[in-house]
Amino acid sequence: MRSRRKRGSQPEEHHVDERWMASYMDMVTVLMCMFIVLFAMSSVDQVKFEKLRNSLATGFGTEISQKVDTASGVVVPSELTTANGEGFSALDLAIKEADKLTALQNAMQAKLDGAGLAANVQFVVGERGLTVKLVGSQTFFQPDMPDLTPKAVQILNTIAPTVVGSGLEVMVEGHAAKGVTAFASTWELSAARSVNVLRYFVDNSGMPPGRIGAVAFGAARQVTDDSTEELMELNRRVDVVLLSASPEDVRALIPGAIEAQTQETAAAAKGAK
Repeated sequence: MRSRRKRGSQPEEHHVDERWMASYMDMVTVLMCMFIVLFAMSSVDQVKFEKLRNSLATGFGTEISQKVDTASGVVVPSELTTANGEGFSALDLAIKEADKLTALQNAMQAKLDGAGLAANVQFVVGERGLTVKLVGSQTFFQPDMPDLTPKAVQILNTIAPTVVGSGLEVMVEGHAAKGVTAFASTWELSAARSVNVLRYFVDNSGMPPGRIGAVAFGAARQVTDDSTEELMELNRRVDVVLLSASPEDVRALIPGAIEAQTQETAAAAKGAK
């Protein structure tokens, strides 16, 4: 027979499943370890940090580089690095930029020479970039007028593909000789001329409007005095400036790079004789 429970005995205890405690304790342990690590890293010991970094990276299956990146300054894009991954110096970049600007100049010069239009176009490679000087108002504009002459249209047609294709921002700068003008001042005259050149690039050569601008200097930036008509012609000009996109410290070295290249070319030509 079944034994009967004795009267007055306590009922058996039914324990709730407590397996959740193991997961909870694991989580608390992990949190504690994380805070210990954060506290340890609050005052960085380079040796300990390297060991920790390597341990974590190994745990995640990442290859470790033994070199710590301590570079400062401008980050050099991959296209401006040597074959072994080293970045070019500012002078190297200046030489590279000078070569690029000189190549644009040579391309325009060759086209102008081929069309017989080079007489009134001058080039200067400098800190700002490549300046194309359209010299002589008699060639590009009627006297005291802002409208482009047929020869000006020919010259702009010749250089426009290179200017637009360069991808560089362009600034058209108007200048004028001192003297009496039908405009309110030489500022208005030079402004109208620079805007007309700008509009020609945009309307007829596909130049994106966001890449080009126009300014006027009037007679404020003379390259010569106005003592003769010939000298006045040099002050009646429009400059088309292809602005270099290089950083300022690199652009500052472009004139020196150009001078060095000129000296090397002259020395090589002298040695070849």
